[in-house]
Amino acid sequence: MMTEANITRLVSKLSQMRGAALKLGQFMSIQDTHILPPDVDKIFRRVQDSAHYMPDWQMQQVLQTSLGETWADNFISFDRIPFAAASIGQVHHAVLAPSQSPSGGSGQRVAVKIQFPNIANSIASDLGYVKMLLTAGSLLPRGLFLDRTIQVMKDELADECDYSREASFLKRYGASECLGEDARFKVPWVWPGSTERVLVMEHVEGISIGDAVIGALPQEERNEIASRVIELCLRELFDFRLMQTDPNFTNFLWNSRSQQLSLVDFGATREYKKEFTDNWLRLLQAAASEDRTACAEVSRSLGYLTGEENEIMLDAHIDSMVLLATPFKSTTLQPFAFGPGTPWADITARIRANIPVMLKHRLTPPPRETYSLNRKLSGAFLLASRLRAIVDTKRLWDLVVSSYKFD
Repeated sequence: MMTEANITRLVSKLSQMRGAALKLGQFMSIQDTHILPPDVDKIFRRVQDSAHYMPDWQMQQVLQTSLGETWADNFISFDRIPFAAASIGQVHHAVLAPSQSPSGGSGQRVAVKIQFPNIANSIASDLGYVKMLLTAGSLLPRGLFLDRTIQVMKDELADECDYSREASFLKRYGASECLGEDARFKVPWVWPGSTERVLVMEHVEGISIGDAVIGALPQEERNEIASRVIELCLRELFDFRLMQTDPNFTNFLWNSRSQQLSLVDFGATREYKKEFTDNWLRLLQAAASEDRTACAEVSRSLGYLTGEENEIMLDAHIDSMVLLATPFKSTTLQPFAFGPGTPWADITARIRANIPVMLKHRLTPPPRETYSLNRKLSGAFLLASRLRAIVDTKRLWDLVVSSYKFD
């Protein structure tokens, strides 16, 4: 089945349904921990690397439908060639007309995100095709609970197709209650004329934190970038209860001159109920203190476990949680080093070894909230490892968690 010719054809097909294919790639690949068979993993990685842009006439059609026949009057200039393509749209450089600029001045540069046509309407059929691919020949382990995974993906993609929803989260993150008064972070403003299918936001300067240039920065600067991303994850969970869950490095831009970290994509933002964050914090605290009984109890409350698991599954799950919480333990030497040759590299290898065990013995799918949450947390730690960062993770933990109020 998986000849090179078949893989090439599948990549071509899946590249045309980027939303579904890329979302599944994110779900199935927990950053650097792969649970897909190698041939299937290869397909999704090639899809992620492929560029798929709309033809000019189609882009024009979306703009006219969303902004009106005179859409071009809103801009002094509009670059018709996109500078980036995302899972469900493409992004263009433009300059707002003075009458449309928030400051009233001229020369206000913006990024215009335009959604691929019919993405929202094709989610169900595209995911059905992807599911058919993955179930052919029983390629996936039973413990993935593919039906639940597909349903969560469907719901998340539907949310991400609503750019007005994303605009509302941009505004919330930019408010004083979140990051509006923290000069270390930059959140772009949103043009009020944005719609469900076209999102216009402030253009921000910076380099993707996954770029090789960032990896070559001085150690102190790399430490600072990783520290901010980890701190942001903790604040999103336990302060805002609002998290931008897509860990793609291109969603974060670093400006060495201003020393600001810019957040530029909020489509995958999720909200969490207080009951969930209460229990998730209790689980991390139990793991950090290596209280295995409490880990099991809270895991059952969250829905990770049913209470009927065998000892093999129970040990693999609790071991993984205890290992994951290592950076936040009071007994861990600080500052904590990430990257090759560090204890964290050994820890991730041990967690990775537990994944096949859990997939074999798991009795229930993970809680819905944790699909995206785990993706973001693992992405933050992966970034720290790529940057070979040294971070006082316990200080960040105490900074955020010490003021948390349980219900």
